[in-house]
Amino acid sequence: MLETPDDLARLQALLDTSLARSTAHLRSIVNSERALTARQVTGALTGMCTLALSTVTVRGEPRVSGVDGHFLRGAWHFGTARTAAKARHLAARPAVSAAHLRGEDLGVFTHGTVRTLNPHGGRPAADWPELLRYFQDFYGRDTFDWDHDVVYYRLHPHWMAAFAHDPGALALLDDGRRPER
Repeated sequence: MLETPDDLARLQALLDTSLARSTAHLRSIVNSERALTARQVTGALTGMCTLALSTVTVRGEPRVSGVDGHFLRGAWHFGTARTAAKARHLAARPAVSAAHLRGEDLGVFTHGTVRTLNPHGGRPAADWPELLRYFQDFYGRDTFDWDHDVVYYRLHPHWMAAFAHDPGALALLDDGRRPER
């Protein structure tokens, strides 16, 4: 799913305001030579990207786990088993942090809250049918009982930073796709 111009504008505003209100230390790392634009972020984050997702237990203890992240329409989307501990954490405390790293070459850090896209017995998000088609095409229609086994989330970010060691290496085609190697 390619981002709309509105998605890119919203993402760019988030990246700009997040960096502007960050510490001097972070701005020294994610500087003007290494910070990514919204178009570079969406071009680099195609397909499945492993996320380190941090949730919080009932006792306030942090927990980090890996999830399959999909960056669609300018936001992270991910799923887990409805019976997973992280699903319980997210139902009670939807604040999360997520990081996607590719060695020292690329880093995307996001803080925000999640919303369930397909609540069990509840009303799904308006774009759930479109997202479900995407996930079924990616994982296979028969991989899960999509109504009962898995729960999917959208991370609504309030802060995001993205950098690359060499942003020029993230060369994109005019339509935002990465060139084939």
